[in-house]
Amino acid sequence: MTPPAPRTTSCPNCGASIRFLWAQAVQTTCTYCKAVLVRRDLDLETVGLQANYPETGSPIQIGSEGKWRDKTFLVVGRIAYAWARGRWNEWYCRVSDGSSAWLSDAQLEYAMTLEVTPGGPLPNPNSVFVGQTFLWSNHAYDVSTLTHASYLGTEGELPFTSFTRESCLFVDLQNDSGELATVDFSDTQPVLYVGEYCDFESLAFKHLREFEGW
Repeated sequence: MTPPAPRTTSCPNCGASIRFLWAQAVQTTCTYCKAVLVRRDLDLETVGLQANYPETGSPIQIGSEGKWRDKTFLVVGRIAYAWARGRWNEWYCRVSDGSSAWLSDAQLEYAMTLEVTPGGPLPNPNSVFVGQTFLWSNHAYDVSTLTHASYLGTEGELPFTSFTRESCLFVDLQNDSGELATVDFSDTQPVLYVGEYCDFESLAFKHLREFEGW
């Protein structure tokens, strides 16, 4: 994958150089002072500070490359969440056709999803239940899990501002065709993502993080 020409500016908190891998990024995190930075037109504004990046035992990192659905992608950002049974990462990926995708990385399970327009009603967060069925774009999905997660922090570039998040609900759905869907209630308007689970080997990663035990 040919990387885009990075856009360079300075961190308003510490003055370090900030290089954007993705031109449309709305938020990034300074690698030196861990300031969370939001784009305001041509300027960057500091909206918060992180003590450090959220811990991860994943081999995936910012700058990792992979392949999905015959297209390559570049990992440019990460959101980390915690829930009752552990932690997981949502990696934001820039796809070679100019689109974007999310790579979910949870306890050695991986899934790739795309944001889509529902074309039908989304679950009501106050009444949704496991086993409930929804129809989107002529595909039926059954609710499999309801996950209440807390927000741990970010790394790299993201398409939205995330620093004000605290906790959120994720509704995960599946169907008999092996497809999956997730409804993210972390923002004012819920967002639907659809995709599928992927074997680690099938994603053909390059530039992974190397550490002992992997």
